[in-house]
Amino acid sequence: MQFLTTAELNMTTAATAHLMRNTNFRWLLGGGLISMLGDQFSLLALPWLVLSLTGDSLSLGFAVALMGAPRALLILLGGTVADRYSARTVIMTSKLLNAAILLLLAALLMLGHASVALAYGAALALGIAAAIAIPAGTAILPQALPAPALQTANSMLMGARQLALLAGPLLAALLFQAPHGARQTGMAALAAAFAIDALTFLLSAWTLQKVSLRPLPAAATVQGLWRDMAEGLAMVWRDRALRSCYLYWAVAAFFVIGPLQVALPVLASERLQGASALGLLLGAHGAGTLAGMLASGLGGAWLRRRFGATLLSIDAVVSVLLMALGQIGSSWQGVVLLALTGMLSGYLQVAIFTWIQRRVAPAMLGRAMALFMSIFLGLAPLSAAATGALLRHLGVGELFCAGGAMLLAAAVAAALWTNIPRIAASGHVMEP
Repeated sequence: MQFLTTAELNMTTAATAHLMRNTNFRWLLGGGLISMLGDQFSLLALPWLVLSLTGDSLSLGFAVALMGAPRALLILLGGTVADRYSARTVIMTSKLLNAAILLLLAALLMLGHASVALAYGAALALGIAAAIAIPAGTAILPQALPAPALQTANSMLMGARQLALLAGPLLAALLFQAPHGARQTGMAALAAAFAIDALTFLLSAWTLQKVSLRPLPAAATVQGLWRDMAEGLAMVWRDRALRSCYLYWAVAAFFVIGPLQVALPVLASERLQGASALGLLLGAHGAGTLAGMLASGLGGAWLRRRFGATLLSIDAVVSVLLMALGQIGSSWQGVVLLALTGMLSGYLQVAIFTWIQRRVAPAMLGRAMALFMSIFLGLAPLSAAATGALLRHLGVGELFCAGGAMLLAAAVAAALWTNIPRIAASGHVMEP
């Protein structure tokens, strides 16, 4: 990332202040932050409910899988539904369904009807609702705000999401604080957590009603849902810049996700202070990601002209940081490297979302964003499994070096043989 001049910083501050005066954005930011904080209560309460009932890690893993699998399997369908029936309708329906599921779960717990089957059913239902709503949440922004405001708006919204990921569990932990040294969280506290999350869904649904959206042009023809989905995939494939970036991101994700999810805990166990060190490393990465997301609102002329070149340059730097991470011998070294990695990745996430929103027509945006997110949701388990298998034959330092080297090779190959370096943030491809 470049250093900002005083003039650029003043322009960015003015743009942020102007955005905060936008009524639509204030409703979106407030409702989104309320909902994201509430989600953390359920994300803590649901696993704890399963553990309280079974004490079995396998049952816990199955519940987490039931919540996560629909996101990977149904997110493309969710993007198609968002384009077909309007993003606001899809989000609103999802919020009301989530609230109903959580209120029913809370009521059954308070009535003494807790069971593993109930927890599994809630996990699956919440996962399906999330898969349908996530693409709509990214597609609604260009309908609510002018295009020049998207970069700053994405920065603030994604920064708020990252802040909720850091602060939400701490708030939830206060609710779960066991009195008198009790070792297990009572069903009443778990029911309260689910009820709080349900309330935040209802509040965020009310704020969404306050947002004024530009109407989208009506579809020329009415066709089947699966044909709509195929049309979205074909659109991405026909667009050379989108196709190149999506394929590159798939390769990059495969070499980064596994080391961070699987090899990092092994590194903390073998070389550092175990679980406490892992928490410190993950906290540093999360804080760095938040800082990078907030910094991305600063934008800059270089990013506007050279989005693709910035993308590949940042990934090249991240590859070096990953290789260095495999050589650390103390926690502070890992904290520095992961904070830097988080800052760069957070900055890039906002830039990528904004680029897709600007490039893709609003009527196709739900499907385009769903395909983008499905890359990471689908490749995450494959990358984690491959990393676990490789760690049987490679040391953790060798694994990080190999992952970083492969990411660097992918960035260099993309720079030499694709049109990615010439893509501008405006969505156009600049001629050499």
